[in-house]
Amino acid sequence: MKLNSIGPSAGSKKPRLRVGRGASAGQGKTCGRGVKGQRARKGGYHKVGFEGGQMPLQRRLPKIGFRSAIARRVAEVRLSELHKVAGVEVVDLAALKKANLVPADALRAKIVLSGTVKAPVTVKGVGVTKGARAAIEAAGGSVDAA
Repeated sequence: MKLNSIGPSAGSKKPRLRVGRGASAGQGKTCGRGVKGQRARKGGYHKVGFEGGQMPLQRRLPKIGFRSAIARRVAEVRLSELHKVAGVEVVDLAALKKANLVPADALRAKIVLSGTVKAPVTVKGVGVTKGARAAIEAAGGSVDAA
C-alpha cells in the first residue's frame, strides 16, 4: 500500500451542493433560503441568542448561584484530622499538603473546630477558628498567627 493511493471510502464524501444554477439543478432561484426576510439576505446575521426581539432565553431565566474563585483555593481541616500529621513538630500548610489533608493546589488552609485534638500541636501559618484555637491551647499546643 502506498500513501498516495489511499482515498476515502465510497460514499463517505458527498460533493458540495451547487446552489443557484437553475430549477433543474434542484436549488435554483432562492437557493434553499426560503422567501425574503433576514435569513434570505446575504451578509451578516443576528447575534447569538437573538430571538427576533422576544426576550431571549438567557434573560428570561433567573440568575442563580455563585462560584467563589477564592473558596476553591482555601481548604478546611477538621481538628480531629490533625493526628494524621504525625512526626511533625510544626503544623503548617506544607505539612497539611504532605499528609493529604488539603489539596495540592490550595493556597490557604483553616483549622475548624470539629472533634477533639489529643496531642499538643504547634500551628503556624494556618488559619484557626476561635473554638479550634481554644481546643488546641487546652491540649497544651500553641497557635502562631503568621
